[in-house]
Amino acid sequence: MSLGSIFDIAGSGMSAQSVRLNTTASNLANAQSASSSTEAVYRGRHPVFAAVQKAVLEGGFDPHTNLADPASAGVRVLGIVESDAPLQRRYEPAHPQADEEGYVFYPNVNVVEEMTNMISASRSFQMNVEVMNSAKQMMQRVLSLGE
Repeated sequence: MSLGSIFDIAGSGMSAQSVRLNTTASNLANAQSASSSTEAVYRGRHPVFAAVQKAVLEGGFDPHTNLADPASAGVRVLGIVESDAPLQRRYEPAHPQADEEGYVFYPNVNVVEEMTNMISASRSFQMNVEVMNSAKQMMQRVLSLGE
């Protein structure tokens, strides 16, 4: 693996964690949005990631393989799926969104879990930044060896 491909791998990780932060922010923003029916209520969303290691998995490591290709190593987002956790049904007859039985439906968003996801995504993003900075310093030191 060349030192240059580290930037592609860390960059794909940063991109994936940005998607994770955005979906977490969306979940937190809609955590207390009420609805009168189960069809209209917001459902928590979560990104699905996949590790991309084709060159390593398909035939072992080949030093002649071009691992600088962004599609050959790193992580990618396969999509964003809605949570299938049960919705919260609360009895609030005075609520303007209450149905005929007095119930209001709230999203299936767990705020504690979302905050944990936010901290984890933020730290993962920071670690990828540190990897890029370390690789940059190594490349600068290699260049200074020739002086």
